[in-house]
Amino acid sequence: QVEVVQSGGGLVKPGGSLRLSCTPSGLTFTPYAMAWYRQAPGKEGRGESVARINIRGGETCYDVAVKGRVTISRDDAENTTYLQMNRLRVDDSGMYFCHVYGTWYWGQGHQVSVSS
Repeated sequence: QVEVVQSGGGLVKPGGSLRLSCTPSGLTFTPYAMAWYRQAPGKEGRGESVARINIRGGETCYDVAVKGRVTISRDDAENTTYLQMNRLRVDDSGMYFCHVYGTWYWGQGHQVSVSS
């Protein structure tokens, strides 16, 4: 059985930083790209793609709104992908979901709230 467990998130002031982690279990991690999505407050569904990292960390892509402030990475030895978010803004707030790209496996979601 596949389980995608997220950690991190929380409340931070504008300009602060947070790191989200995502560890899928029950599947072989390395053949999959990994992605993070953000559900904006008041919206339904898992929202828009924030960042994606291809296998072996070979290529990354970012939503234009976060480029330069957010870094996605992966540690294949730990079966974990990370989303480091810096210089956070109020409009970064939302529920963040980890996704094993191209599959139906999603993390449980973690709330990120950026507020003074």
